[in-house]
Amino acid sequence: MITELTEGTAEVRRLKNPAMRLLQRLLLMAIPVIALLIAFDFPSYFGLLLLQEQYLGLILILVLDSVFLSFPAGRRSSLERVPWYDYILALLGLVIGGYLVIYYPMIVNEVGELTWDKVIFGGIAIFLIMEACRRISGWVMVIIAACFIFYAHYAYLFPGILNARGISWSKIFVHTFIDPNALLGIPLQIAATIVVAYIVFGQVLQASGGGDFFTDIAMAIMGRFRGGAAKIAVVSSSLFGTISGSAVANVVVDGAITIPMMTRTGYRPHVAGAIESVASNGGQIMPPVMGAAAFVMAQFLGLPYAEVALAAFVPAILYYLALFVQVDLEAGKTGIKGIAREQLPSLFSVLRKGWIFIIPMAVIVYLLFILNLSAEKAGYYAAAVALAASYLRWEVRITLKKLLAILEDSGRTMLEVAMVCAVAGIVIGTLTLTGLAFVFTMSVERFGHGNLFLILAFTGVIALILGMGMPTTAVYVIVGLTLAPAIVKLGIVPIAAHMFVFYWAMLSLITPPVCVAAYAGAAIARTSPMRTGYACMRLGILGYVVPFVFVFDPLLLLQGPAHLVILAITTAVFGTIAIGVAMVGYFTRPIGWLRRLLLVLGGTGLLIPPGGVIAYSWATNVVGGAVCLTLMLYEWKARKAAVVSPEAVAFSPMGGSEKM
Repeated sequence: MITELTEGTAEVRRLKNPAMRLLQRLLLMAIPVIALLIAFDFPSYFGLLLLQEQYLGLILILVLDSVFLSFPAGRRSSLERVPWYDYILALLGLVIGGYLVIYYPMIVNEVGELTWDKVIFGGIAIFLIMEACRRISGWVMVIIAACFIFYAHYAYLFPGILNARGISWSKIFVHTFIDPNALLGIPLQIAATIVVAYIVFGQVLQASGGGDFFTDIAMAIMGRFRGGAAKIAVVSSSLFGTISGSAVANVVVDGAITIPMMTRTGYRPHVAGAIESVASNGGQIMPPVMGAAAFVMAQFLGLPYAEVALAAFVPAILYYLALFVQVDLEAGKTGIKGIAREQLPSLFSVLRKGWIFIIPMAVIVYLLFILNLSAEKAGYYAAAVALAASYLRWEVRITLKKLLAILEDSGRTMLEVAMVCAVAGIVIGTLTLTGLAFVFTMSVERFGHGNLFLILAFTGVIALILGMGMPTTAVYVIVGLTLAPAIVKLGIVPIAAHMFVFYWAMLSLITPPVCVAAYAGAAIARTSPMRTGYACMRLGILGYVVPFVFVFDPLLLLQGPAHLVILAITTAVFGTIAIGVAMVGYFTRPIGWLRRLLLVLGGTGLLIPPGGVIAYSWATNVVGGAVCLTLMLYEWKARKAAVVSPEAVAFSPMGGSEKM
């Protein structure tokens, strides 16, 4: 999953004026086209040398102008025409972006000089970017960025450790606008190079029927088992999350099919909404194509994206395993049957029609993990393969009209992620200018008194709070720069510290009180958003637990000797199953609270990698394994006493399979 939309996403203008509508479409289509040309260094073929910052200036022109032409300033603004003030804002966007494109090679060595043009254009750039972000993503991120900017100027008014010399507005504007560690820094660079490539890839796959293929194959494989509708949701949403570009969009598109299917087969509405929300949100952490924050993380850590994706693989599998176990046992607990075979597509038929969609996914894996190709080129090559593969099936081939629509939709999808990353760059600029990141690190260290668990808990809470109104990428950037260093200073592997922040930023979408993905699922299920959110927390329980485990011992991130990694994965799988059983309170029959608590403790003990750096890890595994095995064997032997219909035990991942 690449981008993540927020609840504040505004309605798009549908302009009546043909000329303006054409301009609007051309600007949007130009974003992915120019990104493609830059990725393959087309300017050099004509003897042109284009600096990265000049390219970002060009992207700012296209994105800012598209936002001001496409998104109204407020609810009362017209959706059919562009008001005069938006023309002025679009013109200013052209000016500040054009300034970077034309003059950056001359001013690159004069970043510290506060000339009048830099000061004026810097102030205008900050205003335009904040206003564009407000229109697309709402006020929260804008307010947070404004607080950082005002702190930079009024730091002398703050008490204690936050007290510092205030920085002039001129220096703030120039540094934020020109410096390659601010607006033109890593977040916007990632958005304008890598993220756009995978947005195009996702749009091509979706336009050629890839989304339907993933849903159909999930139905063919999982539909006949008990709780089949929910298992379809888990599998299809994890696959669809790779191409949808948004956790919320995933819920809305996939959930429109799976949530009513789940409620019809017997799942309670709030549980059905939660299953879809948790499955959709997991797309951000599931390789091979993860959320945009993963690409930013790779840049922050100075690692290839493939290395980050490999490290994320096992925790992501455990996340989905816990969800899968719970939806299966929820079906067993309430006697939910599978879907009738005659209502399900044939697996052979689905593969015969949709095998072409496996090819581009295989290409992504091959290029990223085998050839170690750059992430953006791998994305474009995979998109080209998906485009070519569509012609193997006449009914889904991508015509020129479809291709233009794909480019337009890709550009429109890019608007939010580009603006969010631009504002994140502004925040980074103030952090580097004021040294506030170092202050935050010291504050966290003092707060935690060197206690790693306390620091981790504090970091997780901050990420959840910020995530109530900000996309995952923005939360990761801010928390990763300010609090992750405090974790690393305590001797933690950097990739584990940053992955911890990434997970907790992602979890904000399913954690009450503001859980946007859960809200979307609840709206479709027509149930309580809060009740759905709490169900999300239960179903996504491994997302809250595993980050603490891999911070203390990174074996689950594939960091360590192969034999210990394999052993850690094996015990973690059994621990995940035990925790899933405890969360549902059912195995072969309902389980009481005391035994559920023991299963949670035993499962947690199994999650701790044996033979690693955590003290007494072997003991926790032996004791945890003994507790879980004893309880499950006891429940298994007592299964005849459970009041369960024959249909309710049709399938269980922990054993026991009967024909329906």
